[in-house]
Amino acid sequence: MKPSFFKNLGPITVKDIKSKIKCNVHGLHDNDIFTDFRNIKELNSKNLSFLNDNEYSSDITYNEGTIICSNSTHKKLKGSNPTIEVDSIHLAVAKLSNIFYRLFTLNEIANLNSPNIGVNSQIADSSVLENGCIIGSNVRIGSGCKIGYNCIIGNNTQIDSNTIITNSIIAENVYIGRNTSIGQAGFGFAIDKNHNIKIFHIGRVILQAGVNIGSNCTIDRGSFGDTIIGENTYFDNSCHVAHNVIIGNNCIFAAMCGIAGSTVIDDNVMAGGQSGIAGHLTIGKNVKIAAQSGVLKNLKDNSIVMGHPAINKIKYIRNFKKYYE
Repeated sequence: MKPSFFKNLGPITVKDIKSKIKCNVHGLHDNDIFTDFRNIKELNSKNLSFLNDNEYSSDITYNEGTIICSNSTHKKLKGSNPTIEVDSIHLAVAKLSNIFYRLFTLNEIANLNSPNIGVNSQIADSSVLENGCIIGSNVRIGSGCKIGYNCIIGNNTQIDSNTIITNSIIAENVYIGRNTSIGQAGFGFAIDKNHNIKIFHIGRVILQAGVNIGSNCTIDRGSFGDTIIGENTYFDNSCHVAHNVIIGNNCIFAAMCGIAGSTVIDDNVMAGGQSGIAGHLTIGKNVKIAAQSGVLKNLKDNSIVMGHPAINKIKYIRNFKKYYE
């Protein structure tokens, strides 16, 4: 059973939506309802989703369902889907995410089942386990930690002191260092004149088997998808992983690496200390990124890069060799 970390406030009517955002609707009536607000891959006849201009492709047949989009994308869809046409997709998504979802209240958390703790697990007295969480066998949780409601912690996992985990599923044999925060909402919001509106994040953080997270790291949960870190991937101290990032297996990230939102990183990638990877990129298998590099574009399999912007390592050294002689 998939654990729930938020309350769905649906169904939401078209009339409700029109009262919250400025829009033009096509192929819909005021009494039509939506039970969920999801990413475009999960679109169905009962859901509402959104499609940015740069994400539209004429080669894709979109699932049945209603799409929030611009006037330009509405015209390209040619009536294949009901649409809600807006001037700012980002602003509409931010506003509507908060009428579809909210976090559990304290009373709702109190009514969940007591924490389920497996055999031979050691939980420090000063740690807090909220109701609904499931702790596997042979787990060790240090002092001052908090495990949020409905989280799952797998067998043989170790969590060091003062770490907070919410909205997360942690597999077996994972190590998480001290003072680390996992599962908080990402840096997603819309700017509306002088008032920023946060996007409600319904995603989770999923750490697969054998992951190692250092101290003072932050891993944000996904907005409309999950943030996922693959098996046997290791993070050094003081690293940041933003919302919707997906990282493959057997990767290594040295201290102070930062990965911006929605980037997808394949297996066996290595990144040196203080390197940064921009958002919405695709990084191929076996890529090596030198320390303090800034990756601003997609990288193919087996690339070796350095510098800012990061380019082929040999080319970089040739270009700047004279400064180091």
